[in-house]
Amino acid sequence: MEPMFRASRRVSRCVPATVAAALLGLALGCSNKPPDDPEAYVKKISSARASKDAEFKATNDPIPEAKKAEFLPLAYFPIDPAYDVLAGLKPASEQTELMMPTSTGQLRKMRRVGMMEFTLKGQQMALAAFNEVGAPDMNHLTLMFSDMTSGTETYAAGRYIDLERTASEIYSLDFNLAYHPYCYYNPTYECPYPPAENRLKVPIHAGERMKKPTETASR
Repeated sequence: MEPMFRASRRVSRCVPATVAAALLGLALGCSNKPPDDPEAYVKKISSARASKDAEFKATNDPIPEAKKAEFLPLAYFPIDPAYDVLAGLKPASEQTELMMPTSTGQLRKMRRVGMMEFTLKGQQMALAAFNEVGAPDMNHLTLMFSDMTSGTETYAAGRYIDLERTASEIYSLDFNLAYHPYCYYNPTYECPYPPAENRLKVPIHAGERMKKPTETASR
């Protein structure tokens, strides 16, 4: 459950295809069922969120001391199991590397691994999955996306979801785990922006959100 934040970094630090295709079709053909134990599901995510708050509070990185009152505890949409969906990765037919714009104005060299295809609330959708060229762990995938909440309820530059690559290319894609990259709290971090193809045309009311003015003022 714990996000890995690998796509955010300090500015100072500079399956066979046929099998995967069959499994992808199976995944997209299945309905997304609620968790067997919704109470345990909610408790697990809530616990991970509390642990993240405690970790951020205990250090000045990524949230500086002067900003802790503004950002902590982090704000989230209510946990909704409907946003935890089955997804299948359709691997790219060829290795595609691109220079992705970042929050600092610099470019980051990323590899487009493939398209993560899924159905959310009855709508078929897809997000491009990336990993960083030269990263030590090439099995780590990052989905950088924006949606209709971006800029109003969530960070304008988008949110991330981290996944570890599986042999089956089938994934639990849980938008309740969507998080703001570190550059949201701290401009000394450099974060890639979601590409145009990852701009969802629906609001994703799950995962991390920005605090409302009344929430910040009450602290």
